[in-house]
Amino acid sequence: MIKEHEQVVLTTDLPGYDLKAGDVGVVVHIYSDGEAYELEIFALDGRTLDVVTVEAEQVRPVSKRDILHVRERSA
Repeated sequence: MIKEHEQVVLTTDLPGYDLKAGDVGVVVHIYSDGEAYELEIFALDGRTLDVVTVEAEQVRPVSKRDILHVRERSA
């Protein structure tokens, strides 16, 4: 089970927030025993970009096989 303060990876795009599958966030709140999560999304320099709520199916835990990749966010 995903826990608070853990990093997770988006598995779907969130176009309303200009977030894409593969973007990484940190869990700041867990709803209903893991049915949904509130995530804080950071820029690489540490600035908070957004706080979003996602369903459990929209994220997955970080794997030790994952590698970071940088993309520029549009405006």
